[in-house]
Amino acid sequence: MKNLQILIILSLFIGGLSACMADDIPSLDSVDNTQTITPQIVEVDATDANFAASQPYTLLPSEMPIIRMDKTDENAPRKIIRTPEGANELDLETPLRCNVNWETQQMILTLPYTASAFKLERNGINNPLPRFEVTGFSFDMMPTEQAIVKLTKEAGIRVSSADGPYTSISATDLKGELSAVIKMMADSAGIYYQYDAKEKVLTLSRHANMTLYTPHSRPILLGLLDVIRGAGITNIVTNWADYSITFDADMETKNKMVELINTFENNPTLIAYDVSVFRLYPYDQLHDIEWKEMLKAFDFGSITTAQSGVIGRILTTSNDINIETLQKFLGNQAQVQLVSEGKFVVPNLWMARFDIGKCSQAKANSYGLSVLAKASLEKNNNIFSDITLEETNGQVTSFKIRNKLGDNFLIIGLPNELFGIKSPKSETIIFMVPRIIRTLKTNEKIKNKI
Repeated sequence: MKNLQILIILSLFIGGLSACMADDIPSLDSVDNTQTITPQIVEVDATDANFAASQPYTLLPSEMPIIRMDKTDENAPRKIIRTPEGANELDLETPLRCNVNWETQQMILTLPYTASAFKLERNGINNPLPRFEVTGFSFDMMPTEQAIVKLTKEAGIRVSSADGPYTSISATDLKGELSAVIKMMADSAGIYYQYDAKEKVLTLSRHANMTLYTPHSRPILLGLLDVIRGAGITNIVTNWADYSITFDADMETKNKMVELINTFENNPTLIAYDVSVFRLYPYDQLHDIEWKEMLKAFDFGSITTAQSGVIGRILTTSNDINIETLQKFLGNQAQVQLVSEGKFVVPNLWMARFDIGKCSQAKANSYGLSVLAKASLEKNNNIFSDITLEETNGQVTSFKIRNKLGDNFLIIGLPNELFGIKSPKSETIIFMVPRIIRTLKTNEKIKNKI
């Protein structure tokens, strides 16, 4: 008890001492002429420069939320107001990508285009470097930005490193124009440079914003979009007025785009896939879908191959098993729910990606499933497809399958629990029909007559 009284007296003494010391501290007005801010509820706009500067990461304009917070309580929960889902779901590709005519499918389509329409350009200020001659420039295992600082010092050019440090490189007795030497050094490190002549600033970066201008052809543009997404690039903006795609790219991605453009010099073939995704809920929740009943419902030979993946199976079928006859067969055993329907295009020997959420039905939980396909056209119009299914958490399964033109694919046996849907014995199936688009490089005058 005596110790407790001592602690209380000590606490009161310290509190009084703190109050006395506080009286001796200058007010805010005497330090920086600012007024004391009274506690209040405020709306903070995340696009405000002061707010953005305080964040530990960079917010893209489309991602910047409005945050409502109570300044009187730092621990109070913050309500984040985001763009409504209805606005985010607006996709200008929808009328083209999510429209499949199963009744009048054209298995082979010839598509003329003008090769000169392809053009890849960098955006932003990039003035020519001053004309200087470099002689005998050498350095040993130096970070690229430091080597360029050393090179440009005499020219009075300031170097800005956006996302360094970069790869260390070495060189001996470099000679030539300043622009050629800097380009060689930047290429060796896998980085870009941009020069602002007015400010005399050379900016280095691993990424550059680029625009790819394409022929005025919707199938070609859709194919390029699918390939870009297949490469993992998602921050793209498509302009359907001038048929262009704007995106950020590192050096490896840029080289892939150049390679893709070069393939169109040889009249490439495009493989188009029409896709329907269904979710099945058996009427009898104690039993699986009886897929073996297909052998009774359809003539022998309607199913030509059946192979297993890590999970699920893929069937190759004749056109006797089409979207209509398949739904009729399944309707006898289960409730059939259409989840998504659309198309994607992949150039021969390239990989493309179709996110089923882009074409999902209203009220259908499309989850994060994507279909990736790498295709190649073989002799006699045979198509070899390497198909991978991916979900938000990673790869689900994959198949390698060879079929002749006119055959269909049917992927079955994907339990819905893979996608977080708790319904006994329910599963997801994917119906795919590959088609061929033959491109024909020509000039504008002939193209308009085809």
